[in-house]
Amino acid sequence: MTTTLPRKTRKRNRKATRERNRRKLRERRQRVLDRIENCPGPERDQPMMAASNIHYELADRVQGLAAGGIGAMLLLAQRTGLIRDIDAQLHVLKRHLPYHESDHVLNIAFNILAGGTHIEHLELRRNDEVYLNALGAQRIPDPTTIGIYTTYPVPL
Repeated sequence: MTTTLPRKTRKRNRKATRERNRRKLRERRQRVLDRIENCPGPERDQPMMAASNIHYELADRVQGLAAGGIGAMLLLAQRTGLIRDIDAQLHVLKRHLPYHESDHVLNIAFNILAGGTHIEHLELRRNDEVYLNALGAQRIPDPTTIGIYTTYPVPL
């Protein structure tokens, strides 16, 4: 048995749904902008990317991420000691406000893994709430600060 709503009611529901969706998008956009706001805060003793409890699950209502293996790659970097070694061997920053050297290096690597072909594509990642959540990061480095890692001579 199906019931049909009167045309006026359907139109009203469509308008309410559209307004609700726009409100949700505005709120989501504002959450991301608040996250990536440039306020360094106190010096950190750990890298910004610190996800540790990553679970993959399927549900009816979820946010998706095209680069779904990013969390697993971060765990691999943590468990193999790559993050610790990058921070111990690469000394570019005098203070870690708020990022460590490993945050910058992994940011470039994860951009490539996520399909980015240019440094500018990092801005897409910075504004992707699901991507930030997958990394367990409040925010990731701005593309304009990455240049130092592509021009700085690093002894091997």
